[in-house]
Amino acid sequence: MGVSTSSPESTGISVVTVDFPPVNALPVQGWYDLAHAVRAVGRDPAVRCVVLAAEGRGFNAGVDIKELRRDAGHTALVGANRGCAEAFAAVYECEVPVVAAVGGYCLGGGIGLAGNADAIVASDDATFGLPELDRGALGAATHLARLVPQHLMRALYYTSRTATAAELHAHGSVWKVVPRAELLGEALALAREIAGKDGTLIRLAKAAINGIDPVDVRRSYRFEQGFTFEANLSGIADRVRNTFGSTTGRTTGHTVSDTSGQEGSRP
Repeated sequence: MGVSTSSPESTGISVVTVDFPPVNALPVQGWYDLAHAVRAVGRDPAVRCVVLAAEGRGFNAGVDIKELRRDAGHTALVGANRGCAEAFAAVYECEVPVVAAVGGYCLGGGIGLAGNADAIVASDDATFGLPELDRGALGAATHLARLVPQHLMRALYYTSRTATAAELHAHGSVWKVVPRAELLGEALALAREIAGKDGTLIRLAKAAINGIDPVDVRRSYRFEQGFTFEANLSGIADRVRNTFGSTTGRTTGHTVSDTSGQEGSRP
């Protein structure tokens, strides 16, 4: 359980794996651990590509809402906001390309991670979405806008609906869609091709591409988070979150919950 790093091949590839049962809804410390792991492997001169993967039912279900509910103040909320921002930025700012291997649900914070990756390989059962409005929160529209066109992003955001891996593939944001059993292997295959380039040149390429990005993703996301905090201070977030259980399942495909009581997803 937690965040682990491995090097399954001697080809300059490092795999960072997230494992927070039952639904990969990360606690505050988990986001910081993920950020640290991605930054650490990116600084390793022997690494030329990183694969971001996850164990269990889905790629990521956002933050652990139960952790927010246990906090009578705003410490957990501020921690989650900052932790998510650091993890998303770590993926984007990683010194080498990051390939996200997305299986199952990719919700809330998962969109922040996948949206900031350099490439996405997805399983045929993968779904992508931001159920934030159903969770009393906002955020990660910055990253969803990197996956789908502007008007589709807005419609998905306002409705809390999800898009399939096949739909994102059609929009060009998913590199390849494969059966779940082939997901990691296909992500490694793409990473292997990238890692075959000169190590110094691939780092220069990553820096150059980030430098011409039309959107400052770190600043854009932090702007969004200000509205999430406003919703919490005004009481709107609590009112919506308190109805979470009764709305579960109302919109097909976007809700993740488990009998253990841990729930996602807001970033």
